[in-house]
Amino acid sequence: MAESLVERRSIDVVPDAERHGTAFSQFTLWLGANLQITAVVTGALAVVFGGDVVWSVVGLLLGNVLGGAVMALHSAQGPKLGLPQMIQSRAQFGVRGAVVPLLLVILMYVGFFASGSVLAGQATAELTHTGDTTGIVLFAAVTAVTAAVGYRVIHILGRVASVVCALAFVYLGVRLLDRVELSALLSDAHFDLPVFLLAVSLSASWQLAFGPYVADYSRYLPRTTSGRATFWWTLSGSALGSQWSMTFGVLVAASAGDAFMDRQVAYVVELGGTGLVASLLYFVIALGKLTINVLNTYGGFMSMVTSVGGFRTQKALSPRGRAAYIALIMVAGTAVALLGKDSFLTSFKDFLLFLLTFFTPWSAINLVDYYLISKERYDIPALFDPHGRYGAWRWDALTVYGIGLAAQLPFLVTHFYTGPLVDRLGGADISWIVGLAVPALLYWLLARRASTGTPPEPLPGRGAASRAGMKNPMI
Repeated sequence: MAESLVERRSIDVVPDAERHGTAFSQFTLWLGANLQITAVVTGALAVVFGGDVVWSVVGLLLGNVLGGAVMALHSAQGPKLGLPQMIQSRAQFGVRGAVVPLLLVILMYVGFFASGSVLAGQATAELTHTGDTTGIVLFAAVTAVTAAVGYRVIHILGRVASVVCALAFVYLGVRLLDRVELSALLSDAHFDLPVFLLAVSLSASWQLAFGPYVADYSRYLPRTTSGRATFWWTLSGSALGSQWSMTFGVLVAASAGDAFMDRQVAYVVELGGTGLVASLLYFVIALGKLTINVLNTYGGFMSMVTSVGGFRTQKALSPRGRAAYIALIMVAGTAVALLGKDSFLTSFKDFLLFLLTFFTPWSAINLVDYYLISKERYDIPALFDPHGRYGAWRWDALTVYGIGLAAQLPFLVTHFYTGPLVDRLGGADISWIVGLAVPALLYWLLARRASTGTPPEPLPGRGAASRAGMKNPMI
């Protein structure tokens, strides 16, 4: 049984004989991944930066639904293609050109690993009676080992976390409502457009940041799995889990203020109780963070292999090579966590909005190409051949990606940069909307003119299909 848990695949296609599971597995995985302390902090930021309870919750809900829908469209690609998410970017950017968004994706994984380790490290330190630094290092080591085992254990972890964390959040919610005057918090509603859009952006960026790796966790589903079912189970699990956590964060921040902001993990645990209850809550916090940090580490590993493989035509990976890639993610993420643990909140908010800037153009290009240009079919062998159908570098797509990045800058609001058009919008950040719309339209126009058409149905046993050992490479 232990051997069957260890994954052998990396960026290669998952054969039909190894496919398993149902679309419902996406619900439990993404529910468990979002019922966690960092999502609570993300919701709290909407209040910290000036929002009231009512409009913060509404704004976060809107962002979770909109961003979650984009993320779930990526998830639906997994069963159809049997490939990790970012390998598909080779169809848009070229086998080697895909390294451009990939480098930014790797940066994202390291950043999320670090931010998760800061909070989980506090919980681990309390459980082990050590300092935060030791807690961060211990948590990182457990994360790396779990990610090395791979896909099956990740889904098992998601199922366990979805149940355990849901029960814990129900209990914490009841405890919180016993301590706050909910009617007073709800009555203090004052709509402020810039602050409302900040709440939308925080939750939308939270969801969109899952886009570059969400199909990694649906690619083992049987090819016959309904794309619609995959979409809805992914969206419902991710949006429900994140909105639940973020709403809790809004209420905690609105009622506790600095008492929560200065000690996020300790405050939540003290809200639940002391003694054995406190220990259990520290464990739940660490479990929730372990789920999402494993996803980040696994996704980072996949992206690094995809980047290197574009120049080495590499598919298979030895267990030693797999461990080395995962160790790199762990070391880099742990180093960032240790350096930034004392300025977590401000850094995390800017990091989320920074990610949003770079991944909305990628999402727009990928989804337009997959659903509108290629009609959900790719020439799989060509994704591994820089001399094939998709080429080594697709400069038209890379140019559109660059334009998508530049188009957002006038509308961007972060701690270190504010765009020139922000004041005219009352301080509102709408950069992510521009980052979706502009590259989507430009890529659609360019790709329609340059398209060589949908890959044709191959004849069995001919050409690339036979060489790749695939039953049907045009998927």
